Amino acid sequence: MHGLGNDFVVVDARRVPFDLDDATARRIADRRTGVGCDQLIVLEPAQDPRADVFMRIRNADGGEVKACGNATRCVAARVLDEARAAGRSGDKVVVETMAGLLPAWDAGADSDGTRRIAVDMGEARTRWDEIPLSREVDTAHLLLESGPLRDPVGVSMGNPHAVFFVDDAQGVDLGTHGPRLEHDRLFPERANISAAQVLDPDTIRLRVWERGAGITQACGTGACAALVAAVRRGLTGRRATLRLDGGDIDIHWQDDNHVLMTGPVAESFTGQLNGRMLAA
Repeated sequence: MHGLGNDFVVVDARRVPFDLDDATARRIADRRTGVGCDQLIVLEPAQDPRADVFMRIRNADGGEVKACGNATRCVAARVLDEARAAGRSGDKVVVETMAGLLPAWDAGADSDGTRRIAVDMGEARTRWDEIPLSREVDTAHLLLESGPLRDPVGVSMGNPHAVFFVDDAQGVDLGTHGPRLEHDRLFPERANISAAQVLDPDTIRLRVWERGAGITQACGTGACAALVAAVRRGLTGRRATLRLDGGDIDIHWQDDNHVLMTGPVAESFTGQLNGRMLAA
């Protein structure tokens, strides 16, 4: 599945447990010898009785992370369809992640008929120890730079983000500066690095280097973090369209501190993994 080109292998382990380690995740995510994906998603039985499914997330490098916005929309779409096929009523599902419970629902379709899903991504976290950072600093102005990237805003949407505002997002060499900044000592859990260009008060051009995955076509939590950062700097209103390499996504930072994300989802194919790919 994918959301705006941010692609996922989604493994259903709700009935049969899936024994997954870092090396197996890397093999599946490899675009030459595996299936290929930005993130590997494993569906498990919900641990919280209020949730419909538990979503476990691993980046392409095998490391486990707490949140992925585009994957949440994809999983929600799948679970919504399953509920309807089984004759269960209701137009909302709750996806459980390591970052918390995320309600999601259908939000109509794009002009070309592409399905859209909305997700309440939870509260934006802006304190230094919530992101987390290695020391107490002003998270609205982090003392961090690499080349043209400097003075970012720190935000957590279940995973850490550093949002750099630039004049030309397309011109930033994220392939060079992203990994340098991702591993800065300020980020004990590493960080996602964004180059954000405010086009107008309602539109932000965004490119993201995702920790453990590299440059992706879209990043849902990155889009949420970029809007929160822009509002903190007084650059936009609390609702905006984020223009990503893979397409547009709508973000609304509500007055209750929750961030709503609405964007498209798509399913590419279904199949079975070859057992040899899973062998240690």
